[in-house]
Formats: sequence, C-alpha cells, structure tokens
Amino acid sequence: MIQEAAYTDAIKSEILEIMKRHEGLVAQGKSKFLCLRDIRGKFLYRPRNKPVEIIADGRSAWIGWFELQREPVKETATENTARIIGILDADILCVVEAEDRVGLKRFNDHVIPKVGAAPYRHVMLVDGNDERGIDVGIMTRQGFEIRSMRSHVDDEDAVGVIFSRDCAEYEVRTLQENTLILLVNHFKSKGYGKPAESARKRLRQAAKVRQIYDQHVADGHAYVAVVGDLNEIPDESPLDPLLREGSDLTDLMTHPKFVGDGRPGTHGNGTKSGKLDYILMSPKLSAQVKNGRIERQGVWGGKDGKLFPHIPTIEVEKDAASDHAALCVEIDI
Repeated sequence: MIQEAAYTDAIKSEILEIMKRHEGLVAQGKSKFLCLRDIRGKFLYRPRNKPVEIIADGRSAWIGWFELQREPVKETATENTARIIGILDADILCVVEAEDRVGLKRFNDHVIPKVGAAPYRHVMLVDGNDERGIDVGIMTRQGFEIRSMRSHVDDEDAVGVIFSRDCAEYEVRTLQENTLILLVNHFKSKGYGKPAESARKRLRQAAKVRQIYDQHVADGHAYVAVVGDLNEIPDESPLDPLLREGSDLTDLMTHPKFVGDGRPGTHGNGTKSGKLDYILMSPKLSAQVKNGRIERQGVWGGKDGKLFPHIPTIEVEKDAASDHAALCVEIDI
C-alpha cells in the first residue's frame, strides 16, 4: 500500500490500522519491531488532542519507508564469537562477514562486554558490494586511531567491477606513532558460480590488491598488510600476484616465528585445502613480528567436535563461533 501512487481514504485508514498494531509506531514513529523513516516530506500529522492523520497524498509526496528495528542476536554462536575475540585480545581486529557498522557496533557495545571481554574504542565498516551484508570491517583499541579509510567498491578493470565485497583500506596510527596500512579483503567464494569463473574473479581481485599494495610501498609506507579471507589455497594461480610474481609479501603462517598446531589450513578441520585466510606482511612489517599463532577454539572441528579443543560453551556444531580459525600476530611497531 505504501507504494501506491495515490493514497485514498480507504488506503490511509488501512495503513493506520496496521500501524496501530505496533505500540508506539503511530505516536512516536517507532515500536519494538518497526521504525518509520521520514527523509523528505511528511507521512504523518500528529495534532494535539486529535487523531493522527496520514497527510501524504501518495508515494511521490514523501521520501521514506518503514524498516525493521535491529537488536543484537541472542544466540550462543554470537556470544562464542565474542568469547574468542576476548581470548585473542587483539589491539587491532580485522573482521570478515559483518552485516554493517551499526550491527558491528552493537555487537561490540553489548555482546562483547556481556561475555566479560573488553569492547573496542573504534568500530568502522564501509558497506561493500555484496547485498547479503557480508562486509569487511575493523575494530581498534584506545590509542590505535583510525586515521583514514578508503573503499574500492567501484574499482573496475576491463571485465567490470573487481571486488565481490571490498578491499577496504585502513590507516591506523599505533602507540609508537607508526602508520600501519591494512588492506582488508574477502575474495570471491568458491561455493557459488562456476569454479573457473570464480577463480578468474579471485585472480583479478588479487591483481588489484597487489597494485594497491605496491602503490603504498612506492609512497613510502613501510608497514602494510593484506588480511582476510582470500578463498584460495596458496598453491593456486589466483594468488600468484600476492604470493609470487615478484611479490615481497610474507604469509604469517610461513613466518619463522609463527607457532602452528600441525594443521596447515584455517577453515573447517584445518586441512591443506582449507588454507583460505591470510595475514600477508610487507618486508619491514614482517621483520617486526614477535610471534604468530592460530586460534581454533571457536571452531567445531570434525564430525563430533573432538578433532581439536574448543571453548566449553560450544556444545553442538551450531554453537561454533565460526568455521574459520583466527590468525593472530604480535608486531612491535
């Protein structure tokens, strides 16, 4: 009805009846589940001591909509994600598959403290190209200021738009007054589309990320990292621009100070075919690594969950914080 070109008296009456079913929506413009957004023009008129009226004559008379109110999801898996974040206790946390900044901030403000972990001071996410809301973001502690950010959602090559989500650039100032450039990514997945086409998409994405990285190095930035779910194993050609072809990036999991657990992968059971997640570091950043590790306590592990240890609040597979383990590196900059 909202989309009707003209609002007849019958349409207005029916809309108001629907709105009255949601306490507060008519009087205050919001209820427990719904919110009325007026952007331009007015939809409702609330005179004193008189019934509320719909004053818009039709859809073209106002710009706005009704939207669902959002609140943190009260699920064990979500809380377990927060518990793993507490275990990591990272100063800078790069996030993959977050819905939007509002949702990420609510998770930070409500869910993380609920499980006894420390929330982050800065929370940032730029909406990407995926309509499902699986974007990349960043959260940082006090003293790790996000100085600038840049999106690459519109970057194109001869084929078209490059990034399935984004290659979000964040410039972070560290406690030692150094500048860290983070290129946070989530490449084209293997689960949708034809495998050969998906591989070509990841190759285009890797090539563009390499170009962005090279430009930062040319501009004099010593500390640069490419991080995220690249959805490809190291040996496959889509990652040639980042791992070969003259690249000087170092994969954390191949660094001499990385302490692994005997499993080469990051996804699922940690097999070689599950090596999908990366922290790739510029030479000077790699030289400052103190230690690195992989955190699997949020992953189920195996058919019965006994393949490797996980936190006790993961009692069944659906309670898992993620099907990706977390990579963590300590760097002295």
